[in-house]
Amino acid sequence: MNKNYDVIALGEMLIDFTLNGKSGQGNNLFEANPGGAPCNVLAILRKLGKKTAFIGKVGNDQFGRLLKETIEEAGIDSSCLLMDEEVHTTLAFVHTFPDGDREFSFYRNPGADMMLREEEVDEEVLKQARIFHFGTLSMTHDEVRSATMKAVKAAKDNGLIVSLDPNLRPPLWSSMELAKEQMLNAMQYCDILKISDNEIQFVTGVEDYDEGIRIIRERFQIPLVCLTLGKEGSRAYYKDMRVEVPGFVQENVVDTTGAGDTFCGSVLNYVLEHGLEELSEEDLKEMLTFANAAASLITTKKGAIRSMPEKEEIEKLIK
Repeated sequence: MNKNYDVIALGEMLIDFTLNGKSGQGNNLFEANPGGAPCNVLAILRKLGKKTAFIGKVGNDQFGRLLKETIEEAGIDSSCLLMDEEVHTTLAFVHTFPDGDREFSFYRNPGADMMLREEEVDEEVLKQARIFHFGTLSMTHDEVRSATMKAVKAAKDNGLIVSLDPNLRPPLWSSMELAKEQMLNAMQYCDILKISDNEIQFVTGVEDYDEGIRIIRERFQIPLVCLTLGKEGSRAYYKDMRVEVPGFVQENVVDTTGAGDTFCGSVLNYVLEHGLEELSEEDLKEMLTFANAAASLITTKKGAIRSMPEKEEIEKLIK
């Protein structure tokens, strides 16, 4: 069957307010950056020439309209983006520390992204994609969780490759037990898992990354697991291989928001071009090198959707 989309993602779309200097009066100035992990993944895929669509909900307010315009400008299909008349678009304030690390304050009680309902997910659209990507922020509350699971199961039933980035954000969960339970629940459906060092420790309770990944792979039989280690780089676990590639360290890190999503989208791009069946050690190295380079470039700019690097920039950095 001819597919209309390479990747469809479902989940949260929000505004990340990042600190951007001080006003004349000495007050903090915040910049409104369109964001939300699933759309960040689609934005890098678009830069790499892939066809993408997003399923989700924003408020019918200034911020929601800004988000809709932003993804349309980025070339992401917005026909499955719904506007909620009652509930406002979710906002996140990102406080960045001198080392580039960050802390989030979320305004989402509720936020429009939590309002997506099961009956609003169109299975026919999902059939038109090669990969379905999601995270666990659309699993924090019952209603949006059933919408997410409907999409995941439809993707599975129709033979799509299912990609998951748990993207743990503790402030958005009512309890850490629920967060862990839903991360594990999501993992049983995925073919590609992108997970960060602190997430693998959180979900398995094991300090050693390799051991944590071994537990997850044994339990869920996930074909490809990619572990991100911040500026240290990343690892891929595939069949009986474990490949590690160091990161590209940037001197001028401005904002690490979206780095993991850029990495994830680059991995999905590689899988679209090379398949998931017969990857060699060389393939995995090439995949991680490209994804590490793309992720390092995004840290030199604020925000994510509008800051994705061009393919040429990524290749130049690798050289």
